[in-house]
Amino acid sequence: MRRRLFLFTALLLPIAGRIARAEAPDWPRQLVAAAEAQIGVTVTYDPAYARLAYPGGDVPRDRGVCTDVVIRAYRDAFGIDLQRLLHEDMRANFSRYPRSWGLSRPDPNIDHRRVPNLQAFFRRRGRALPAESPAAFAEGDLVTQMLPGNLPHIAIVTGRMGAGGAPLVIHNIGGGARLEDRLLDFPLTGRYRFITG
Repeated sequence: MRRRLFLFTALLLPIAGRIARAEAPDWPRQLVAAAEAQIGVTVTYDPAYARLAYPGGDVPRDRGVCTDVVIRAYRDAFGIDLQRLLHEDMRANFSRYPRSWGLSRPDPNIDHRRVPNLQAFFRRRGRALPAESPAAFAEGDLVTQMLPGNLPHIAIVTGRMGAGGAPLVIHNIGGGARLEDRLLDFPLTGRYRFITG
């Protein structure tokens, strides 16, 4: 019995540690710092489909899309693997995710790199917040926007304010990971505060 309790505790500690780190009061700063660390490293916008390792797969760090900024920030800050979490949820609940790409089953190479899938995942986890008032946005929030041409986009809100009074965001909108005053440049389609895995 003691051996089983020891093994159970040993298996649970790493998970509890990740959750505790993600729920700590400074989690927003940790997330933003992990996103900022990508600036100057991720220098290319590259939406190409790529075969990825699973779990923990990533395209080369010098390239990626807006979702890659978010995925890397969660991995680097907390060890939370959105590729794995989203894929597992899609496998169990495929009908609850957008069918925009004509797939008949989940694809761990690309599903987590699509903004509508992340939106569905965050909503399913109860992490959606009202998106009407940028004044309520907090550091570490994830915001989704609709770019011209109906292109979904995602960014991480920082604790710094832009010239117009809206928070600066970290994202990759076409030229690599950047810190920019772009929160109000495009229609907002969602806001999420994803704290735990």
